[in-house]
Amino acid sequence: MKINEYKTKNGIKAISLYILIIVTVLLTIMPFIWMVSTSLKAEGEIFTETLEFIPKKPTIVNYVDLFKKVDFARPFINSVVITIGTILLSLFINSFAAYAFSKINFPGREKLFTLLLMTMMIPGQVTMLPSFLILKNLGLLNNYLGLIIPASASVFSIFLLRQFMIGIPDELLEAARIDGCSEFKIYWKIMLPLCKPVIATLIIFGFMNAWNAFLWPLIVMLDESMYTLPIALANLNGQYDTAWGLLMAGSVVVVLPVIIVFLIMQKQYIKGIATSGIKG
Repeated sequence: MKINEYKTKNGIKAISLYILIIVTVLLTIMPFIWMVSTSLKAEGEIFTETLEFIPKKPTIVNYVDLFKKVDFARPFINSVVITIGTILLSLFINSFAAYAFSKINFPGREKLFTLLLMTMMIPGQVTMLPSFLILKNLGLLNNYLGLIIPASASVFSIFLLRQFMIGIPDELLEAARIDGCSEFKIYWKIMLPLCKPVIATLIIFGFMNAWNAFLWPLIVMLDESMYTLPIALANLNGQYDTAWGLLMAGSVVVVLPVIIVFLIMQKQYIKGIATSGIKG
């Protein structure tokens, strides 16, 4: 009887857990489903007395108008260039700094790293004005580099990479030095390949931050032709009237690349999160 009661209790707990997971997943994906559904509806079909997730007559007219009438292609290209440039430069700078802080002994290393971590407590809004003035003096306003360069150095990324690199045996690096490898070759040929999981994690974080950035691109990009997707999407929301089908189509275009990148790199992302936090 006790065994049967134990099995029954475990069965009830398992079923309750599955129900909770299913409800949570449905609540999470419901807005996205509604967004996709609305983007495939004609304007007259969006507002109805009953909520309908499946369009009666699906149409891609909103997507066609998005790229023909609104010219969403230009902001899309801007976002792609800025995001890829930011990720590549960020990975190189942050991984190089993490390698120095984890594997190269130099005077004041720990104090300098502590000082670097303290800068994480400074709100980003505080540095916006000085950064804007610096970019203005360098002639980088309304320029891709004005968004790529300031976002390339990330203290959080350096910290995450350093924690992972600390767990890599020093004997491996010493053997490479004995064989005549330079520090850069050790970094490029040994450290980076071993850091793939945490690099995948940083690619996802970096992609989301650069792709979804709104305030800083709005400040730096003075010309409408240089706007990124979040700014272009905000402009679809009119002051007196909003084309909801067009707005939802734009939202799908903005959200979909983030989902695709995460699905491609989710295994490495999970592995990176699981390992980087316990190293060191």
